[in-house]
Amino acid sequence: MRKQLYILLIAAIFIAVSCKTDNGIPVAQTSIARIDQMPDLPQPLKIIDWKQKAMQFDSLVFDFNNTASYGPLIWLDSSKRNIDQVTFGLYTVIGDVRQGPGKNNGEFHEALTTMNSLVSAGLLGIDKTSQHGYNFVKMSQNYFNSDTKWNIVMNNTNPAVAMAGGGYGRDWWYDVYPNVLYYGVAALFPGVENTENIQRTVAEQFYKADSTLQGNYDFSYFDYAQMKGMRNNIPWQQDVAGGHAYVLYSAYQKFGDERYLKGAKSATEALVNQKESRFYEILLPFGAYTAARLNAEQGTNYDVTKLLNHTFDGCQSQTGRYGWGVIAEKWGEFDVSGMQGSITDGGGYGFFMNSVAMAWPLVPMVKYEPKYAKAIGKYMLNAVNASRLFYPDLVDDSHQWLPDLKNLTNGIIGYEGVRKMDDYNKPALKGVTPVSLGDGPKWTPGQPEESMFSLYSTSIAGVFGAIVHTTDVEGILALDCNITDFYAENRYPVFLYYNPYPEAKKVTWTSETKVDLFDIISKKLLAINADGNIALNIPAGEAVLIVALPAGTRIRTNGSKLMAGETVIAYK
Repeated sequence: MRKQLYILLIAAIFIAVSCKTDNGIPVAQTSIARIDQMPDLPQPLKIIDWKQKAMQFDSLVFDFNNTASYGPLIWLDSSKRNIDQVTFGLYTVIGDVRQGPGKNNGEFHEALTTMNSLVSAGLLGIDKTSQHGYNFVKMSQNYFNSDTKWNIVMNNTNPAVAMAGGGYGRDWWYDVYPNVLYYGVAALFPGVENTENIQRTVAEQFYKADSTLQGNYDFSYFDYAQMKGMRNNIPWQQDVAGGHAYVLYSAYQKFGDERYLKGAKSATEALVNQKESRFYEILLPFGAYTAARLNAEQGTNYDVTKLLNHTFDGCQSQTGRYGWGVIAEKWGEFDVSGMQGSITDGGGYGFFMNSVAMAWPLVPMVKYEPKYAKAIGKYMLNAVNASRLFYPDLVDDSHQWLPDLKNLTNGIIGYEGVRKMDDYNKPALKGVTPVSLGDGPKWTPGQPEESMFSLYSTSIAGVFGAIVHTTDVEGILALDCNITDFYAENRYPVFLYYNPYPEAKKVTWTSETKVDLFDIISKKLLAINADGNIALNIPAGEAVLIVALPAGTRIRTNGSKLMAGETVIAYK
């Protein structure tokens, strides 16, 4: 009996000492105005199994023997453009008349689709280096454009074929985002032959480009062969500085070259120095993540709040992509807050790919700037909930353009977007809001209506599939802050929880080993030497940012860093 009392006394002393340890003051939360406009608990609420959807997508799209009416969605491209190897193509949308083995020499396919799909699969543990007898990761290296002398990863293996075949003109984000994707693929599938060579070459090109631009990103695109900014009919895309910054800082973490750190800072400064938002498509959130990480790890002082407001409020300039931002509205009976796209086009137009891809940088960002944890947690609940409306099997017939074809892929491939109002003037959809549809039929003559179902859009679903986990409390998500935090030391699990309810809630953390659960926001240990099902209390309307440590790990301050043993877990 005395022995038991002694053990209990020691445990009590340990808990008391641990709770009183000076781990810094609690982190006050910073509001983002447009996120404040979103509902705390969106309605109707339905969180789908994103991992299952993404796994089904991989199984369907990489099936060379698909016997469905639309046939295989993948083909081999034997043109050996850029690299002396056969590569592969995926259709951008179902039935795309521009694409396939017999169209445009089989060369018109997009990194936007193929590399999105590789990132998704890698996040879910699918080995794309050895699947169906192919190394799809190695094959994707053909998007590294050596033949054009640009020497970066581009959206097409042969941009000339893409433009001649009805593709887009030179558009800067299309040239930069594939390199962000490639760095993601390389992190998920390290060790593939030639990967590091491409990564380093891309970093060199981006460093030279930023050095040439010297903070002036007022261009429609950049010619990476001539190292010259270019202007055409496409609005200037100053937010691509965020893509440059992300790739260069990733390259610095991988290779340790101080020039890449210098370039990452220079590109980030170009981004934060912009007086108004130039947000378009996807690269600005990656810039916000990079700014937050530089602040934490390198001691800079970039205005991350400004970058987040520029992202969510969107571009208000007539000389930019006017109206591009994050939707914060209810359309009809549906909360659609969190969808990303145009907040003005026809009253609003959310895009599938963009809405999911934003989670990649913004969720891990809170580890470096935990003052945004509540805002990002609330935003993610809304985005994850609203994004189910892109899938035809999760939308009632009266709110989608192709109800007769909704089972074409058994709900695996989604619509490209969701509009507030139908812009095709279909009589049955007059006055209906929202409407799930896509732009595919508008791209080129002969596109079938099923081209509204978009592979390029759905291919990124694995980002949600890897980050988003449900809990035993409906509406409270467990968001994995490590899984898309590439080129970082992710020694201990870190999860973000946001409680949308007006009262405190308890969720269950399950651990097979003894752990201490530390909240980076409150700077408190919420569980000590616990295992099994552990109850985590989340205050009403607040967030917790939990790092799971081996039981007994000493937490201490070291200058501006909060350490668990010898590992940094937070920054002051």
